[in-house]
Amino acid sequence: MKKFFRRIKNSIEQYAREHILRIVLTSSSFIFLIAMLAPHMLIFVEPGEAGVLWRRFAGGTVVDRYYGEGTHLIPPWDNMHIYNMRTQEVGDSVAVLSLNGLTITSEISIRYRPNYDIVGLLHKNVGPDYVNVVVIPEIEAVVRTIIGQYMPEEIYQSQKSIAEQIVKEAYVQVEERYISLDDVLIKRIRLPSKIKEAIEAKLEQQQKAQEYDFRLQREVKEAERKKIEAEGIAKYHSIVQPSLTQDILTWQGIAATKILAESENAKVVIIGAGDKGLPLILGNQ
Repeated sequence: MKKFFRRIKNSIEQYAREHILRIVLTSSSFIFLIAMLAPHMLIFVEPGEAGVLWRRFAGGTVVDRYYGEGTHLIPPWDNMHIYNMRTQEVGDSVAVLSLNGLTITSEISIRYRPNYDIVGLLHKNVGPDYVNVVVIPEIEAVVRTIIGQYMPEEIYQSQKSIAEQIVKEAYVQVEERYISLDDVLIKRIRLPSKIKEAIEAKLEQQQKAQEYDFRLQREVKEAERKKIEAEGIAKYHSIVQPSLTQDILTWQGIAATKILAESENAKVVIIGAGDKGLPLILGNQ
């Protein structure tokens, strides 16, 4: 048995010596081929990404699954397209005609992300440039439609309400194109300078009018309060006055004088004139 393996070993060594050049060239070609094909066969999907496989000989784009994070081995004749699945943001500036025909520029920010479950359909029907093909055009169309229903002063005062309408309508339009819309933010609405000045002047006058109305309402309420207070005082006097006699008033004066006289503060007492004159006490503190 040992002689058998020794003969095989000697035969291999002899073949290698006789065909060393061929072996080196073949090995080098094989290594070169592996190095060339490796990037097409070993696909690395990073965090926050998803891969869509395109099979050259087996039906094209795979739409019923996506390839998640990690390393994937595919045949060299197939292709893997990588999509960023994180929430992304793109800004845009949209020129819009208001209800009365004035041009208004709206600067918006769009937050979006592809849908994992249908990223294959997104690749097949739209492609990697879906932001410029779907997201921006659809949002611009919605912005023009909704803002075009308002007058400039309404747009200036109702930006939050308009943004909510845009998000609601744009969500439906973009979802139909395999994209999940997170939000549409109106960063700035630029009106023609003269229109902006006119709107601000109008708002200032409205504020002054509201302030004037508030002051009038306050004065009316204050007048009502004084009227009620006067009526209360008059009613009090009408009730108390019949019971007030000169003797009671004199007695009340004596009682008040006594209290003042017993206080610790220094004072000067001046006797009143007449039979019923009460003492007058002057403080000397």
